[in-house]
Amino acid sequence: MTETTKTPVPDAVPTPTPALRGLIPLPAAAARALLLAGGIATAASAFLAWTWTAEFPGDLTYYGYPGGLQWLTFTAGVLTALFALASYGVRGLGWLLPARNTAPLVLTALGGFTVTWFTVIAISANLGGVVNLEPGGWVAAIASLLPLLGAFALPQERTGTHGIKEALKAYIAKPDRIPTAQALAPWIQRAVITVATIIGLGVFTYGIDTEYGELFIGYLFVVTFAMWAVHTAGLMDRFSALVAANRSFTLAMGFAAAIAFPFTQTDDHYANIGVNILIFGTVALGLNIVVGLAGLLDLGYVAFLGVGAYTAALVSGSEFSTISGVHLPFWASALAGAAASLVFGVLIGAPTLRLRGDYLAIVTLGFGEIFRIAVNNMDGDSGPDVTNGPNGIPSIPDLNLFGFNLGQAHDIGGFTLGRFANYYLLMVLIMAIVVLVYTRAADSRIGRSWIAIREDETAATAMGINGFRVKLVAFALGAALAGLAGTVSAHVTYSVVPTPYQFAGSTPPNSAFLLAAVVLGGMGTVAGPLLGAALLYLLPEKLVFLQDKSLLAFGIALILLMRFRPEGIIANRRRQLEFHETGQLDVPKQTTLTDEPAVTKAGA
Repeated sequence: MTETTKTPVPDAVPTPTPALRGLIPLPAAAARALLLAGGIATAASAFLAWTWTAEFPGDLTYYGYPGGLQWLTFTAGVLTALFALASYGVRGLGWLLPARNTAPLVLTALGGFTVTWFTVIAISANLGGVVNLEPGGWVAAIASLLPLLGAFALPQERTGTHGIKEALKAYIAKPDRIPTAQALAPWIQRAVITVATIIGLGVFTYGIDTEYGELFIGYLFVVTFAMWAVHTAGLMDRFSALVAANRSFTLAMGFAAAIAFPFTQTDDHYANIGVNILIFGTVALGLNIVVGLAGLLDLGYVAFLGVGAYTAALVSGSEFSTISGVHLPFWASALAGAAASLVFGVLIGAPTLRLRGDYLAIVTLGFGEIFRIAVNNMDGDSGPDVTNGPNGIPSIPDLNLFGFNLGQAHDIGGFTLGRFANYYLLMVLIMAIVVLVYTRAADSRIGRSWIAIREDETAATAMGINGFRVKLVAFALGAALAGLAGTVSAHVTYSVVPTPYQFAGSTPPNSAFLLAAVVLGGMGTVAGPLLGAALLYLLPEKLVFLQDKSLLAFGIALILLMRFRPEGIIANRRRQLEFHETGQLDVPKQTTLTDEPAVTKAGA
């Protein structure tokens, strides 16, 4: 019997990657030059007059001095030119493109094009036709199109998370090219964090100070595309490494920026927006314990904010309070509001937290509606006289802390702080306490139990975790933090009425907006819910001119974000991996345990 000799099948050689091409047939050198020239031309076009009349907000009628939306076009053009220069390898700008990809070039060019064309279209729509455009407007429209054409003519490679990581690995292995974050001296790392904090404060302040809706929309365009470009360039990964190595310093700088905000304002109205964002953010951070850490879907969470607000209103000396003669100091009323919310959290959670998923969501939604209906009927006619029914409890006095009346303006170092600025600084202090409680709880044994319950309650219970007790602690702690924020909210608004404490509405706070703030910002993180709360409070405030279409615009924005960033703006690392598993979004398919794709066998 003759033995058949089998020829070994060699491993297949991976197919060479075809040459990358741009979407527009243009030589790479010409495309890069067009991108740089277009970025410079876009920035320069902001110094031309775009319309002949000052009726359009921002007064875009001057030559040599940009106004309103022109400043945003100028900023986008400068960013495009800087990234283009970095792609040329200009000395001192290599740090802008650690991933060495073309996505940041496309995104910055797209940001300049979007804000410029939005302005041109808005001028034509508001003033009655393109005849209202000056030649400078046409020049700006054409100039903003040039870098976009150049960017799309560049070779287009994949720019997903995997590509960025691979590029970063390659450049980390060559420290002579671009130094890694860990290679920087400690004082340089802190200097970078300080500069980033100052830039962040400036960007946030500009967004709050926008005086009309068109300017705010243009601001959103520029900031969105700029942050997207920074992320795809790999800069966010490097900055995250700096933050991880300097957590305490970063946290201190964050609170320093928050304290500095009211000193940058000349109008107390913007401080009012700031204090409401902090109140909204504090409640969202409490909800993040319930939803982000413990994985419990609570659709009636705003009721705990109402419990704290009503408790503070009853014991803070209002002449309309049904508990006459009681006027507790703020620390006592704050503790009373937090304690009352905690008790309600335990009372609601004890009989319901054995439920899971949709059933728990329905029960919590019912609790929120029951609270609103109950306080609306406690007027002495339909029920006991406790909350004055739909009239609520008005005339809540301002706080007086250590002889410092928060209702009066005060001069500090040449700066005048109005009433809302005073309450803003108080909320910064409360926010610091809430962040401390949240981080300590999340890093503790109970916090790890929350995460285990969220990931797989059955497995966690099998490992000895008392799921009911752990969830009840999360429910009670989240309720207490919401109640604490409610005590300040009652004094800021001077009155408490049942209307805001509902599941959904056109303006925050309500349970739907709170849940959206947590999901939008990033579940399981500290900064995520705060950023989500800021966005969701600012959008209805700034998009008033859209009237009944504001919710439509908000919904479209949420859909787009959930499509391209389902883990939230500031992603928790664990959730980012969950949402970007094999075959999802921009992460290429992996079939091995390493980052390299598996090599198939010929004939397999």
